[in-house]
Amino acid sequence: MGLLDLLKLPQVKKASSYDDCSLTLLHREILQQKGFLRKVYEKFYRNLMSHIPEPEKKMLVELGSGAGFIKQLYPNVQTSDVLDLPGLDMVFDAAKMPFNDKTVDGILMINVLHHIKNVEDFFTEAGRVLKETGRVIIIEPANTPWARFIYSRFHHEVFDPGAGWQVQGTSPLMDGNDALAWIIFSRDKKLFAEKFPELEVIKVYCHTPISYLLSGGFTLRQLLPAWMYIIIRGIEVIFQFTGNLTGMFQTIVLEKRRYGVEKR
Repeated sequence: MGLLDLLKLPQVKKASSYDDCSLTLLHREILQQKGFLRKVYEKFYRNLMSHIPEPEKKMLVELGSGAGFIKQLYPNVQTSDVLDLPGLDMVFDAAKMPFNDKTVDGILMINVLHHIKNVEDFFTEAGRVLKETGRVIIIEPANTPWARFIYSRFHHEVFDPGAGWQVQGTSPLMDGNDALAWIIFSRDKKLFAEKFPELEVIKVYCHTPISYLLSGGFTLRQLLPAWMYIIIRGIEVIFQFTGNLTGMFQTIVLEKRRYGVEKR
């Protein structure tokens, strides 16, 4: 038995089914129980909101909300998922959103993009439903040397920087490519600009080198008590300049251009 097997959470070991709904509900339970992981997600939610001016006054939609708790912190956010799960405001596919044209101020996503089967359809839909200057804020796995080492060796999901934009498979939760955001916004950034000129990439930056690891994520036991999160977070802030080498996650900020405004 390897170290990862020893660290695996009891409820993960006991899970008899990994169909999409049961897995998401298990993740929801784990996120509520693990104090360190919950603090990591609180930081992620604050990260998302930091890129939305006056977020409490905006029409905001989170995609892939199934396991999360963003509404506890930001009640005005409309939660959604592709799965019909209890406690959500809406159920829909990211490639076909139930909103009128130019009615949404912000689309928020944490570890969702790399599961979307056809991201081109999603970006087309985002361009349709967003108001002018509306934003898509995305948090996804990074492709720094440290992240690449961890994801390619110790994570159950595929990490393939050489792949295309299409996600293979039929499961909305188990199939994906953790390198997809890097592929689109770094490797193929010129292609993205050509395909979606209405969506300008405002920022791309890497962060969170160790706190998620120490939390154990949704599969492993947390390695430190929750009260130590503030210490680890302080260390991450001090060394934030190393993000392009050590960050395990990246934040991407897209903004819909005003009509008639040329690319900067």
